[in-house]
Amino acid sequence: MRDCFCTINLDQEEVYRTQVVEKSLRPYFSEEFYFEIPRTFQYLSFYVYDKNVLQRDLRIGKVAIKKEDLCNHSGKETWFSLQPIDSNSEVQGKVHLELKLNELITENGTVCQQLVVHIKACHGLPLINGQNCDPYATVSLVGPSRNDQKKTKVKKKTSNPQFNEIFYFEVTRSSSYTRKSQFQVEEEDIEKLEIRIDLWNNENLVQDVFLGEIKVPVNVLRNDSSHQAWYLLQPRDNGNKSSKTDDLGSLRLTLCYTEDYVLPSEYYDPLKTLLLKSPDVQPVSASAAYILGEICQDQKDAVLPLVRLLLHHNKLVPFITAVAELDLKDTQDASTIFRGNTLATRCLDEMMKIVGGHYLKVTLKPILDEICESSKSCEIDPVKLKEGDNVENNKENLHYYVDKVFNTIVGSSVSCPTVMCDIFYSLRQMAAKRFPNNPHVQYSAVTSFVFLRFFAVAILSPHTFHLRPHYPDTQTNRTLTLISKTIQTLGNWGSLSRRKSRSKKSVMCEFLKMFQEERYFTDVKKFLDEISSTETKESSGTSEPVHLKEGEMYKRAQGRTRIGKKNFKKRWFCLTSRELTYHKQPGKDPIYTIPVKNILAVEKLEESSFNKKNMFQVIHTEKTLYVQANNCVEANEWIDKLCRVSRCNHNRLSSFHPSAYLNGNWLCCQETSENTPGCKPCTAGIPADIQIDIDEDRETERIYSLFTLSLPKLQKMEEACGTIAVYQGPQKEPDYCNFTIEDSVTTFKTIQQIKSIIEKLDEPHEKYRKKRSSSAKYGSKENPIVGKIS
Repeated sequence: MRDCFCTINLDQEEVYRTQVVEKSLRPYFSEEFYFEIPRTFQYLSFYVYDKNVLQRDLRIGKVAIKKEDLCNHSGKETWFSLQPIDSNSEVQGKVHLELKLNELITENGTVCQQLVVHIKACHGLPLINGQNCDPYATVSLVGPSRNDQKKTKVKKKTSNPQFNEIFYFEVTRSSSYTRKSQFQVEEEDIEKLEIRIDLWNNENLVQDVFLGEIKVPVNVLRNDSSHQAWYLLQPRDNGNKSSKTDDLGSLRLTLCYTEDYVLPSEYYDPLKTLLLKSPDVQPVSASAAYILGEICQDQKDAVLPLVRLLLHHNKLVPFITAVAELDLKDTQDASTIFRGNTLATRCLDEMMKIVGGHYLKVTLKPILDEICESSKSCEIDPVKLKEGDNVENNKENLHYYVDKVFNTIVGSSVSCPTVMCDIFYSLRQMAAKRFPNNPHVQYSAVTSFVFLRFFAVAILSPHTFHLRPHYPDTQTNRTLTLISKTIQTLGNWGSLSRRKSRSKKSVMCEFLKMFQEERYFTDVKKFLDEISSTETKESSGTSEPVHLKEGEMYKRAQGRTRIGKKNFKKRWFCLTSRELTYHKQPGKDPIYTIPVKNILAVEKLEESSFNKKNMFQVIHTEKTLYVQANNCVEANEWIDKLCRVSRCNHNRLSSFHPSAYLNGNWLCCQETSENTPGCKPCTAGIPADIQIDIDEDRETERIYSLFTLSLPKLQKMEEACGTIAVYQGPQKEPDYCNFTIEDSVTTFKTIQQIKSIIEKLDEPHEKYRKKRSSSAKYGSKENPIVGKIS
């Protein structure tokens, strides 16, 4: 049996790690990771490890997917066979190389050809044990009967070494100058020679680590005396070759990869305007937003960008109200109100995830932490009891947890976000109007979302809502399942006025009898009344700081050590809407606090400052704080969060120093005064009117992409509108039965507008693609050569 965990890597850089699943050959992780990719990469890789306490963790196997192949797997669940891991195949980075052929005349009048190899630089070499490497290169001229090798100097602590070293090799035998009237290389020699460059990490006392190689045939100089290009490092010829390819197991992954080219804002104005009119279109089924949900192959793809865009412009509440009203028209039984997966329910689900994150943290996180960190058993099913467990004790444990969770939820109405309250109020009014003779349906409409789709789901899967870092273990998962089921039932009881439990399991029926006191029903109704009221509540955001991000990083010491040298220390960082703090350990008192209002700028720091990657600086009214994140994704997320939370600060800087102030001068501009104004403009600021973390241009670009992918279905919908407008016969089973078309004329006009806007947006996208492909010359830094060229 093994103690397994997985890592997610961009090339060789680890960006995420799962929990350890102990004693299993079939570990179940069920963990989701969503992240922006802040740099270019070749492979997205997944490594499976066997945890080892005393020695280094054992790498079992890997799945490596080329960037170009990610789209083929996007949106699919796939079993990938684990491949063996060979150190000779674990490479990343690129090399800048220049080759020349010179003609030399010797003292006795003969001619020889000399190959000049100029190794200029490398970029993006991997970290070794989490630190920058000490790289050097060997340069070899290889042929059938020769292997001349030379070596560069070692560059210390850098992933982007600048070598700038030139090496000379004799290529052909000397021949009489009088016989050669022009420069010419002998055919037989040129075809068989190649330059091989190997990159190594200098390990001093142990064997050096291979970082990659490139091979360039000398015949690239056949038509030109000079050749200069960037090359991607490649594995060795024997890298990743093994006879054992079927005994390592496999890994099941669901990938979703999107790559968007976001144009300047003015290009998206027509599409944004059309989408933002959606709540006002009569009927709403003829609006652009509703049509997008109708034609997408997977409606979920349309919901996220749509919700974020409408939420950003305060148009989400009227839109959800309009589409929910459409759902209610088709609802005949009050007990099934809002129980299906429709555009309305999916939009509301997504909205609650976006705006309700902090609400869940302040409400559920403390009690969920207590449950997950406790080892108390709560199993009440005698069939599933472990040896030595007592059912009565377990019932008491479960009752204690349910009671605590329930009381926390029903007492949390003041923290419920205003936008959620507004939508719950609308749902309640519509439900009461649709079923006027049912006094409980107005509560059912709200509890369908707040209990069944919000709190119960967050309790069951706390890791999905960032309430816990990992998927819970088997026992804890069972405890959370029982709590979630009970909370769902209590929410239903409050809305259905003491309706008895419909639970088919007698075990749960017996347990639920413990909650039939009057106070549970009245507390639920009181809570539902409070969160679906239009009365203005005091905003919890003014009294309670919003938790934004936390994690472990390294910071450069603010003071000096005894020997006068500043060093880096591991600290736990915590960012709220009010302050940035760091602590020795999670939960401990802060060592240092920076009020958000004092932050002047947050920018990346050049690697050359401290020979460390993934560094950024928090410039504030006191000393600049230099921080190193664990990987590029984490650094990007911290910079983004810090920029957004401080975007409205009045004293934000317009310029900054991209390097550090060391030894009495700025490394970037060499100015000696520490108070010298910055030498580089600050990154473009974020508009001050942004209320949540939304890039509306990017969301609109995603919607444009979805419309583009769904054009065939949009065309069918357009044809269906035309058919409905002219067809007067009996409606049997028409081709357009999968579309909701209430007003064919208005829907047809909206489709025409969508098609016109998409066509106009196609032009700048095509121009950009052509420009991008022509500007990135093969062999440039942006588009390096892969493998040998002829």
